[in-house]
Amino acid sequence: MSTENEGTAVPPAPSAPPVPVDAPAASAPHASDAGAPATPVPPHAPGGAQGPELVHAGPAPAYASAQGGADGAQQGAGGGAQHGAGGAPQYPGASGPEGSWPPPQAPGTPLYADGGAGGAGGAWGSGYQQPAPKPKNGRGGLVAAILVAALVAGGLGGGLGYTLAKNNDNGSSTTLSASDSGGSVKRDAGTVAGVAQKALPSTVTIEAESTNGEGGTGTGFVFDTQGHIVTNNHVVADAVDGGKLTATFPNGKKYDAEVVGHAQGYDVAVIKLKNAPGDLRPLTLGNSDQVAVGDSTIAIGAPFGLSNTVTTGIISAKNRPVASSDGSGSNASYMSALQTDASINPGNSGGPLLDAQGNVIGINSAIQSTSGGGLGGTSQSGSIGLGFAIPINQAKYVAQQLIKTGKPVYAKIGASVSLEDSSNGAKITTEAAAGGSAPIEAGGPAAKAGLKPGDVITKLDDHVIDSGPTLIGEIWTHKPGDRVKVTYERDGRTHTVDLTLGSRVGDS
Repeated sequence: MSTENEGTAVPPAPSAPPVPVDAPAASAPHASDAGAPATPVPPHAPGGAQGPELVHAGPAPAYASAQGGADGAQQGAGGGAQHGAGGAPQYPGASGPEGSWPPPQAPGTPLYADGGAGGAGGAWGSGYQQPAPKPKNGRGGLVAAILVAALVAGGLGGGLGYTLAKNNDNGSSTTLSASDSGGSVKRDAGTVAGVAQKALPSTVTIEAESTNGEGGTGTGFVFDTQGHIVTNNHVVADAVDGGKLTATFPNGKKYDAEVVGHAQGYDVAVIKLKNAPGDLRPLTLGNSDQVAVGDSTIAIGAPFGLSNTVTTGIISAKNRPVASSDGSGSNASYMSALQTDASINPGNSGGPLLDAQGNVIGINSAIQSTSGGGLGGTSQSGSIGLGFAIPINQAKYVAQQLIKTGKPVYAKIGASVSLEDSSNGAKITTEAAAGGSAPIEAGGPAAKAGLKPGDVITKLDDHVIDSGPTLIGEIWTHKPGDRVKVTYERDGRTHTVDLTLGSRVGDS
């Protein structure tokens, strides 16, 4: 859009009225002859002056194309899982090739329609003097004298009034005016403005750069007073091996940071600020298990590099199975996600998803897109109202493990399942995985529970399992040692068995 000032040309000042011919001696004076009429001068406005245009800065580099992963990859239902077809949501974190988008141009200050005075030349409207007619008697002279005295007194009073006002103008005014406060501007804690006001100071914009200069922008939030920041793995992945990492707060303070630990499968990472300030305020963590469809949500992030952006929506679904990949290899991230229609775009990745009270209920991680854009693509995907967040109960556990040991810990059943598109369940593979591991891990949880290759798992506790990625996402919402109920089909018959989840340390 543009800021445009339009005006009209200044009309020429009217010439002074002509000097009239002397009136006959018998003529009586008229009060209207005391002075010339005054007409105000229209203000000067430069015609058609136009301010600078507010130019769209363009999208930030997208982190990943929408992929579900490559066929035959090994993932975490246990000893591995064959990764199947794509069509997965994109990460909304911005990362990409060199040549990041330019910063937005700030709109120019609109010019006033007039740069100063109105027309040129001297003051217009100065009166002309008409010769006073000779009075016939003393009464006429008295009337004329009184009239002149009145005019002089009026002029003197106006002049004194202007002088006094000018000399006593100290910025205050004796003129009474209506209040412009509009009442209290206090923002209640339960309002979106109140939540944003409290949460924004604890949210950071993260810039990650690899050793070859590539990188992008994402988001994170303060996890504790020691300077730990929680974000997505794919936000900081470029800076893991010797890259550069910075975190900028809304007040403009910028800190160097380092990666404490990252979990590719969970898509969670923890970084730590170097020389962290002593006044950090961690965001309050909520309980994602208690979230209900229809609950209000507030997302904070840096979509397309626009830091400290706040958007709102609702929880539109729970336990949504999501498999997403950064496109850099066969490994993928799996989650049983919170789905929200709050606007989430590239750059929102790693930012907090808050409830109406300002508690963190999830970490924004992925978006569904109809675009084929992504890393190296020609188009940039955007929000279509389908965003996905890692439930905070899961992310909290992962973050604590990363802070403690620097490595993620995954729950597992000890079986390899197919990741091909399916709606019937998660099928345990019948052949050895690409790495040579058996479909059922010897002595693992699945083997102890009596599961066999070819079994199709249809439920984990009360959650319906329709595919391999769904099973992995559900398993990873649990901790190692949790006891779960597995429902599976074998030879057309349904069976149920209890199973104690095992553990796997690190990404593999």
